[in-house]
Amino acid sequence: MRFSLRKDFKPLFSRKFMLTEKQIQEIREHLKKAQNPLFFFDNDADGLCSFLLLSRYIERGKGVAIKSFPYLDQNYNRKLHELNPDYIFVLDKPLISDSFFEEARTLGIPFVWIDHHDLDIKVPEDVFYYNPAKNKEKSTEPVTYWAYQISEKKEDLWLGIIGCIGDNYFPDFTDKFIEKYPDLWKQNVKTAFDALYGTEIGKVARIIGFALKDSTSNVVKMLKFLLKASSPREVLEEESKNSLLFRFNQIDKKYQKLLEKAESSSNEGKLLYFQYGGDLSLSADISNELYYRHPDKIIVVAYLTGAKANLSLRGEHVRDLTIKSIQGFENATGGGHENATGAKVMIEDLPAFKLKLEKLIKER
Repeated sequence: MRFSLRKDFKPLFSRKFMLTEKQIQEIREHLKKAQNPLFFFDNDADGLCSFLLLSRYIERGKGVAIKSFPYLDQNYNRKLHELNPDYIFVLDKPLISDSFFEEARTLGIPFVWIDHHDLDIKVPEDVFYYNPAKNKEKSTEPVTYWAYQISEKKEDLWLGIIGCIGDNYFPDFTDKFIEKYPDLWKQNVKTAFDALYGTEIGKVARIIGFALKDSTSNVVKMLKFLLKASSPREVLEEESKNSLLFRFNQIDKKYQKLLEKAESSSNEGKLLYFQYGGDLSLSADISNELYYRHPDKIIVVAYLTGAKANLSLRGEHVRDLTIKSIQGFENATGGGHENATGAKVMIEDLPAFKLKLEKLIKER
Protein backbone atom coordinates (compact mmCIF):
# COMPACT_ATOMS: atom_id res chain seq x y z
CA MET A 1 0.00 0.00 0.00
CA ARG A 2 1.26 3.47 -0.88
CA PHE A 3 0.67 6.75 0.91
CA SER A 4 -2.27 8.72 -0.35
CA LEU A 5 -0.32 11.97 -0.62
CA ARG A 6 -1.85 15.39 -0.70
CA LYS A 7 -2.63 16.59 -4.22
CA ASP A 8 -0.14 19.45 -4.12
CA PHE A 9 2.74 17.08 -3.28
CA LYS A 10 4.99 15.74 -6.02
CA PRO A 11 7.89 13.28 -5.58
CA LEU A 12 11.21 14.99 -6.18
CA PHE A 13 13.71 12.40 -7.31
CA SER A 14 14.04 8.64 -7.39
CA ARG A 15 14.72 6.97 -4.04
CA LYS A 16 18.24 5.62 -3.49
CA PHE A 17 20.11 4.04 -0.63
CA MET A 18 22.98 6.48 -0.35
CA LEU A 19 23.67 10.12 0.45
CA THR A 20 24.92 11.79 -2.70
CA GLU A 21 25.02 15.47 -3.64
CA LYS A 22 21.79 14.83 -5.51
CA GLN A 23 20.15 13.41 -2.42
CA ILE A 24 21.37 16.24 -0.22
CA GLN A 25 19.70 18.59 -2.66
CA GLU A 26 16.60 16.40 -2.60
CA ILE A 27 16.38 16.70 1.20
CA ARG A 28 16.78 20.47 0.90
CA GLU A 29 13.84 20.51 -1.51
CA HIS A 30 11.71 18.51 0.90
CA LEU A 31 12.56 20.98 3.66
CA LYS A 32 11.77 24.01 1.53
CA LYS A 33 8.40 22.56 0.50
CA ALA A 34 7.44 21.89 4.11
CA GLN A 35 5.47 24.80 5.59
CA ASN A 36 4.58 23.09 8.86
CA PRO A 37 7.10 20.27 9.27
CA LEU A 38 7.15 18.00 12.29
CA PHE A 39 10.55 16.61 13.24
CA PHE A 40 10.74 13.43 15.32
CA PHE A 41 14.29 12.93 16.60
CA ASP A 42 16.12 10.40 18.74
CA ASN A 43 16.51 11.37 22.37
CA ASP A 44 20.24 12.16 22.29
CA ALA A 45 22.67 14.88 21.18
CA ASP A 46 22.82 13.60 17.59
CA GLY A 47 19.07 13.52 17.18
CA LEU A 48 18.58 16.88 18.88
CA CYS A 49 21.26 18.70 16.89
CA SER A 50 19.97 17.21 13.65
CA PHE A 51 16.59 18.74 14.38
CA LEU A 52 18.06 22.09 15.42
CA LEU A 53 20.19 22.35 12.29
CA LEU A 54 17.35 21.55 9.89
CA SER A 55 14.74 23.64 11.68
CA ARG A 56 17.08 26.64 11.89
CA TYR A 57 17.86 26.16 8.18
CA ILE A 58 14.24 26.66 7.11
CA GLU A 59 13.29 28.76 10.16
CA ARG A 60 10.19 26.72 10.94
CA GLY A 61 9.04 23.38 12.27
CA LYS A 62 8.28 21.70 15.59
CA GLY A 63 10.38 19.05 17.25
CA VAL A 64 9.44 15.97 19.28
CA ALA A 65 12.06 13.92 21.12
CA ILE A 66 11.44 10.17 20.77
CA LYS A 67 11.77 8.51 24.17
CA SER A 68 10.37 5.12 23.19
CA PHE A 69 12.88 2.32 22.55
CA PRO A 70 13.70 0.80 20.15
CA TYR A 71 10.85 2.02 17.90
CA LEU A 72 9.23 5.29 17.07
CA ASP A 73 5.95 3.67 18.06
CA GLN A 74 2.20 4.23 17.90
CA ASN A 75 2.25 6.34 21.08
CA TYR A 76 3.41 9.21 18.88
CA ASN A 77 0.52 8.91 16.42
CA ARG A 78 -1.43 11.52 18.37
CA LYS A 79 1.22 14.15 17.61
CA LEU A 80 0.22 13.95 13.95
CA HIS A 81 -3.29 15.04 14.90
CA GLU A 82 -2.31 17.57 17.56
CA LEU A 83 0.24 19.43 15.42
CA ASN A 84 -1.27 18.87 11.95
CA PRO A 85 2.03 18.79 10.00
CA ASP A 86 2.28 18.90 6.23
CA TYR A 87 5.57 16.95 6.33
CA ILE A 88 7.13 14.38 8.66
CA PHE A 89 10.89 14.14 9.19
CA VAL A 90 12.29 11.34 11.36
CA LEU A 91 15.92 11.80 12.40
CA ASP A 92 18.41 9.32 13.87
CA LYS A 93 15.84 6.63 14.69
CA PRO A 94 16.61 3.13 13.38
CA LEU A 95 13.15 1.58 13.73
CA ILE A 96 9.62 2.85 13.13
CA SER A 97 6.45 0.89 13.89
CA ASP A 98 4.05 -0.09 11.12
CA SER A 99 1.30 1.68 13.05
CA PHE A 100 3.10 5.01 12.81
CA PHE A 101 3.68 4.58 9.08
CA GLU A 102 0.02 3.69 8.62
CA GLU A 103 -1.19 6.75 10.53
CA ALA A 104 0.95 9.05 8.38
CA ARG A 105 -0.28 7.22 5.29
CA THR A 106 -3.92 7.66 6.31
CA LEU A 107 -3.37 11.39 6.80
CA GLY A 108 -1.51 11.69 3.47
CA ILE A 109 1.60 13.30 4.96
CA PRO A 110 4.91 13.07 3.03
CA PHE A 111 7.45 11.12 5.07
CA VAL A 112 11.23 11.68 5.11
CA TRP A 113 13.45 9.40 7.21
CA ILE A 114 17.16 10.18 7.71
CA ASP A 115 19.24 7.66 9.66
CA HIS A 116 22.73 6.21 9.92
CA HIS A 117 22.26 2.84 11.64
CA ASP A 118 23.35 -0.20 9.67
CA LEU A 119 20.31 -2.42 10.15
CA ASP A 120 18.58 -4.86 7.85
CA ILE A 121 15.12 -3.31 7.73
CA LYS A 122 12.32 -3.05 5.20
CA VAL A 123 11.48 0.54 4.35
CA PRO A 124 8.07 1.25 2.77
CA GLU A 125 8.46 2.29 -0.85
CA ASP A 126 6.51 5.49 -0.25
CA VAL A 127 8.98 6.74 2.36
CA PHE A 128 11.91 8.94 1.35
CA TYR A 129 14.74 7.13 3.13
CA TYR A 130 18.34 8.35 3.41
CA ASN A 131 21.11 6.40 5.12
CA PRO A 132 24.86 6.46 4.36
CA ALA A 133 25.13 2.95 5.81
CA LYS A 134 23.25 1.73 2.73
CA ASN A 135 25.91 3.03 0.37
CA LYS A 136 28.07 0.56 -1.58
CA GLU A 137 30.95 1.76 0.56
CA LYS A 138 29.21 1.89 3.91
CA SER A 139 29.67 4.82 6.25
CA THR A 140 27.85 5.69 9.45
CA GLU A 141 28.38 9.41 9.99
CA PRO A 142 25.90 10.78 12.54
CA VAL A 143 22.73 12.34 11.18
CA THR A 144 24.01 15.65 12.58
CA TYR A 145 26.91 15.48 10.13
CA TRP A 146 24.54 15.28 7.18
CA ALA A 147 22.19 17.88 8.64
CA TYR A 148 25.10 20.32 8.72
CA GLN A 149 26.01 19.46 5.12
CA ILE A 150 22.40 20.11 4.16
CA SER A 151 22.04 23.44 5.97
CA GLU A 152 25.56 24.80 5.29
CA LYS A 153 24.97 27.55 7.87
CA LYS A 154 28.40 28.49 9.21
CA GLU A 155 26.85 30.14 12.26
CA ASP A 156 25.51 26.71 13.27
CA LEU A 157 28.92 25.05 13.16
CA TRP A 158 28.82 24.56 16.95
CA LEU A 159 25.64 22.50 16.72
CA GLY A 160 27.29 20.29 14.11
CA ILE A 161 30.23 19.65 16.43
CA ILE A 162 28.04 18.94 19.46
CA GLY A 163 25.90 16.37 17.68
CA CYS A 164 28.93 14.63 16.18
CA ILE A 165 31.12 14.34 19.27
CA GLY A 166 28.06 13.37 21.27
CA ASP A 167 27.81 10.39 18.91
CA ASN A 168 31.54 9.64 19.15
CA TYR A 169 32.45 11.02 15.73
CA PHE A 170 35.12 13.53 14.72
CA PRO A 171 33.74 15.50 11.74
CA ASP A 172 35.93 16.97 9.01
CA PHE A 173 34.89 20.48 10.03
CA THR A 174 36.47 20.19 13.52
CA ASP A 175 39.38 22.47 12.58
CA LYS A 176 36.97 25.23 11.58
CA PHE A 177 35.30 24.97 14.98
CA ILE A 178 38.65 25.13 16.82
CA GLU A 179 39.60 28.21 14.83
CA LYS A 180 36.33 29.92 15.72
CA TYR A 181 36.06 28.76 19.36
CA PRO A 182 39.61 28.01 20.60
CA ASP A 183 38.59 28.67 24.22
CA LEU A 184 36.08 25.82 24.08
CA TRP A 185 38.69 23.28 22.96
CA LYS A 186 41.93 21.84 24.38
CA GLN A 187 45.22 20.71 22.99
CA ASN A 188 45.91 16.99 22.67
CA VAL A 189 42.30 16.07 21.97
CA LYS A 190 42.69 12.95 19.86
CA THR A 191 39.24 11.38 19.88
CA ALA A 192 35.62 12.51 19.89
CA PHE A 193 35.23 11.20 23.44
CA ASP A 194 38.31 13.22 24.49
CA ALA A 195 36.37 16.24 23.29
CA LEU A 196 33.13 15.13 24.92
CA TYR A 197 34.62 14.56 28.38
CA GLY A 198 37.51 17.01 28.37
CA THR A 199 36.46 20.26 26.69
CA GLU A 200 33.97 23.06 27.21
CA ILE A 201 32.10 22.24 24.00
CA GLY A 202 31.90 18.68 25.30
CA LYS A 203 30.30 20.05 28.44
CA VAL A 204 27.72 21.82 26.26
CA ALA A 205 26.97 18.49 24.58
CA ARG A 206 26.51 16.81 27.96
CA ILE A 207 24.35 19.68 29.25
CA ILE A 208 21.84 19.41 26.42
CA GLY A 209 22.03 15.61 26.51
CA PHE A 210 21.01 15.57 30.17
CA ALA A 211 18.36 18.23 29.51
CA LEU A 212 16.61 15.75 27.21
CA LYS A 213 16.00 13.56 30.29
CA ASP A 214 13.84 16.28 31.84
CA SER A 215 10.06 16.66 31.76
CA THR A 216 8.34 17.27 28.41
CA SER A 217 7.55 20.87 29.32
CA ASN A 218 11.19 21.59 30.19
CA VAL A 219 12.41 19.88 27.01
CA VAL A 220 10.11 22.16 25.01
CA LYS A 221 11.60 25.19 26.78
CA MET A 222 15.09 23.94 25.96
CA LEU A 223 14.21 23.54 22.28
CA LYS A 224 12.92 27.11 22.11
CA PHE A 225 16.10 28.34 23.79
CA LEU A 226 18.43 26.42 21.46
CA LEU A 227 16.52 27.36 18.31
CA LYS A 228 17.35 30.99 19.06
CA ALA A 229 20.82 30.60 20.63
CA SER A 230 23.62 32.12 18.57
CA SER A 231 26.59 30.63 20.40
CA PRO A 232 27.49 27.64 22.61
CA ARG A 233 28.61 30.14 25.22
CA GLU A 234 24.96 30.96 25.87
CA VAL A 235 24.49 27.40 27.15
CA LEU A 236 27.42 27.82 29.54
CA GLU A 237 26.35 31.17 30.94
CA GLU A 238 25.21 30.97 34.55
CA GLU A 239 22.30 33.36 34.30
CA SER A 240 18.83 33.23 35.76
CA LYS A 241 17.35 32.59 32.30
CA ASN A 242 19.59 29.56 31.81
CA SER A 243 17.83 26.72 33.59
CA LEU A 244 19.79 24.26 31.42
CA LEU A 245 22.98 24.64 33.41
CA PHE A 246 21.19 24.46 36.75
CA ARG A 247 19.36 21.27 35.76
CA PHE A 248 22.59 19.78 34.40
CA ASN A 249 24.31 20.25 37.75
CA GLN A 250 21.43 18.46 39.48
CA ILE A 251 21.43 15.49 37.11
CA ASP A 252 25.22 15.33 36.98
CA LYS A 253 25.37 14.70 40.74
CA LYS A 254 23.17 11.62 40.27
CA TYR A 255 25.12 10.61 37.18
CA GLN A 256 28.49 10.76 38.96
CA LYS A 257 27.18 8.58 41.80
CA LEU A 258 25.91 6.00 39.31
CA LEU A 259 29.19 6.13 37.41
CA GLU A 260 31.10 5.51 40.64
CA LYS A 261 28.90 2.51 41.45
CA ALA A 262 29.36 1.21 37.92
CA GLU A 263 33.15 1.38 38.27
CA SER A 264 32.98 -0.80 41.37
CA SER A 265 30.40 -3.24 39.96
CA SER A 266 30.84 -6.61 38.28
CA ASN A 267 34.08 -6.04 36.42
CA GLU A 268 35.68 -9.39 35.73
CA GLY A 269 37.65 -10.28 32.64
CA LYS A 270 36.45 -8.57 29.47
CA LEU A 271 32.94 -7.73 30.73
CA LEU A 272 31.98 -4.68 32.78
CA TYR A 273 28.33 -5.11 33.79
CA PHE A 274 26.19 -2.65 35.77
CA GLN A 275 22.47 -2.49 36.43
CA TYR A 276 20.34 0.07 38.24
CA GLY A 277 16.80 1.42 38.55
CA GLY A 278 15.11 4.66 39.51
CA ASP A 279 13.37 7.51 37.72
CA LEU A 280 16.28 8.60 35.54
CA SER A 281 17.44 6.69 32.47
CA LEU A 282 21.14 7.42 31.88
CA SER A 283 22.29 4.05 30.59
CA ALA A 284 23.59 5.34 27.25
CA ASP A 285 25.55 8.15 28.93
CA ILE A 286 27.02 5.81 31.55
CA SER A 287 27.98 3.16 29.00
CA ASN A 288 29.66 5.76 26.78
CA GLU A 289 31.88 7.06 29.57
CA LEU A 290 32.69 3.58 30.83
CA TYR A 291 33.75 2.60 27.31
CA TYR A 292 35.88 5.76 27.12
CA ARG A 293 37.58 4.73 30.38
CA HIS A 294 37.78 1.01 29.55
CA PRO A 295 38.15 0.67 25.75
CA ASP A 296 39.40 -2.92 26.13
CA LYS A 297 36.18 -4.15 27.74
CA ILE A 298 32.62 -4.98 26.72
CA ILE A 299 30.35 -2.58 28.60
CA VAL A 300 26.77 -3.43 29.55
CA VAL A 301 24.58 -0.97 31.47
CA ALA A 302 21.07 -2.20 32.27
CA TYR A 303 18.35 0.25 33.31
CA LEU A 304 15.52 -1.61 35.04
CA THR A 305 12.06 -0.18 34.42
CA GLY A 306 8.85 -2.08 35.02
CA ALA A 307 9.23 -5.67 33.86
CA LYS A 308 11.89 -4.83 31.27
CA ALA A 309 15.55 -3.87 31.19
CA ASN A 310 16.87 -1.35 28.68
CA LEU A 311 20.47 -2.22 27.85
CA SER A 312 23.23 -0.03 26.47
CA LEU A 313 26.20 -2.02 25.20
CA ARG A 314 29.58 -0.71 24.10
CA GLY A 315 32.77 -2.39 22.92
CA GLU A 316 34.64 -3.67 19.92
CA HIS A 317 32.29 -5.53 17.54
CA VAL A 318 29.58 -5.50 20.22
CA ARG A 319 26.74 -5.60 17.70
CA ASP A 320 27.39 -9.23 16.83
CA LEU A 321 27.50 -10.09 20.55
CA THR A 322 24.26 -8.21 21.18
CA ILE A 323 22.31 -9.95 18.43
CA LYS A 324 23.53 -13.41 19.47
CA SER A 325 22.94 -12.76 23.18
CA ILE A 326 19.26 -11.82 22.83
CA GLN A 327 18.37 -14.79 20.64
CA GLY A 328 15.94 -17.16 22.32
CA PHE A 329 14.56 -14.65 24.81
CA GLU A 330 10.90 -13.76 24.41
CA ASN A 331 10.18 -10.11 23.49
CA ALA A 332 13.91 -9.30 23.35
CA THR A 333 15.10 -6.76 20.79
CA GLY A 334 18.46 -5.24 19.97
CA GLY A 335 20.82 -3.76 17.40
CA GLY A 336 22.69 -0.62 16.46
CA HIS A 337 26.20 0.34 15.43
CA GLU A 338 29.24 -1.91 15.24
CA ASN A 339 30.62 -0.75 18.60
CA ALA A 340 27.53 0.75 20.24
CA THR A 341 24.17 -0.98 20.52
CA GLY A 342 20.96 -0.99 22.49
CA ALA A 343 18.80 -3.91 23.56
CA LYS A 344 15.73 -4.70 25.59
CA VAL A 345 15.06 -7.91 27.56
CA MET A 346 12.66 -8.94 30.28
CA ILE A 347 14.15 -8.48 33.76
CA GLU A 348 13.55 -12.14 34.56
CA ASP A 349 15.84 -13.03 31.63
CA LEU A 350 18.72 -10.76 32.66
CA PRO A 351 20.76 -13.42 34.55
CA ALA A 352 20.53 -15.84 31.63
CA PHE A 353 21.31 -13.03 29.17
CA LYS A 354 24.43 -12.12 31.14
CA LEU A 355 25.63 -15.71 31.31
CA LYS A 356 25.12 -16.13 27.57
CA LEU A 357 26.99 -12.89 26.87
CA GLU A 358 29.90 -13.92 29.12
CA LYS A 359 30.15 -17.25 27.30
CA LEU A 360 30.16 -15.56 23.89
CA ILE A 361 32.90 -13.15 24.99
CA LYS A 362 35.08 -16.03 26.19
CA GLU A 363 34.55 -17.90 22.93
CA ARG A 364 35.84 -15.01 20.84
